[in-house]
Amino acid sequence: MDTQFLQSFVMVVESGSMAEAARRLDITPAAVAARVKSLEEAMGAALVRRAGRTVKPTEAGLRILNHSRGVLRDVRNLHALANDDASLGEWRLGVSASALTGVVPPLLRGLYEKHPKLAVYMEPGNSSMLYQRVTGGMLDAAVIVEPQFTLPKSLGWQVLVEEPLCVLAPAAMAGRDPLVLLASEPFIRYDRSMWGGRMADTWLREHQIQPQERIEIDALNAIATFVHQGLGVSLVPDWTPPWPEGLELARIPLPPPAPVRRMGLVWSEGPKAALARLLLAEAPRIWSALGAGKVAGADG
Repeated sequence: MDTQFLQSFVMVVESGSMAEAARRLDITPAAVAARVKSLEEAMGAALVRRAGRTVKPTEAGLRILNHSRGVLRDVRNLHALANDDASLGEWRLGVSASALTGVVPPLLRGLYEKHPKLAVYMEPGNSSMLYQRVTGGMLDAAVIVEPQFTLPKSLGWQVLVEEPLCVLAPAAMAGRDPLVLLASEPFIRYDRSMWGGRMADTWLREHQIQPQERIEIDALNAIATFVHQGLGVSLVPDWTPPWPEGLELARIPLPPPAPVRRMGLVWSEGPKAALARLLLAEAPRIWSALGAGKVAGADG
């Protein structure tokens, strides 16, 4: 059986959509559908069904879902065992969207300097989803926004960077009162289903500011572009660079004490916990070399 069939089936179930699964796998929706159909023919049972605009697993699909995930993990570990870092196996790492380009690449570079043959399976997503996948055993670790609740003892947690909330405004508005901007200008809201977006929403409520909401979206780079185009102002974390190039923006601090979004690593205290500690051990050296000023515990 081709493991790509299993991969496509699992991705369809997890994303709830043939189109989204295709986007994540970088193939066409028709190819995803063909792979799932081939798997169904091999299994002799229907594995997924349409429910409105989403795709859900059938009872047969649910029965094989966890086993399918296990087979895919085993296959990836077989590839990892052929490398020099065989004892480490493959590390399944989730990464929230805003950490993909800023926080994670330099940390992985430091890790690969000492373990060049390490195999990493990286899965993007939002913090809430990735946290659930770590607790469910589908991921070994994830770089996410700090959860606003107590973590179980089976998980480890370490803050990597601190990103205070700021008002993002067109460059021409630099120097203006951030509270006045939020109350008077059209508002581009950071999606409240995101943990960072909830933090921004809580701060607005605490300060009794009812913004003139125009757009709500969960993509920080898109928010920056919308603000640059003069569509409004926003309240977002001052996230770790790189930011989109060529934008004329003002990042206006909030009056102290400003809430801070903390990005960190959450990991399962299982067989792969050593990899999380290896990455964390490299973090201070990497951030120091980059001159990062927003590192948790750093001066400035």
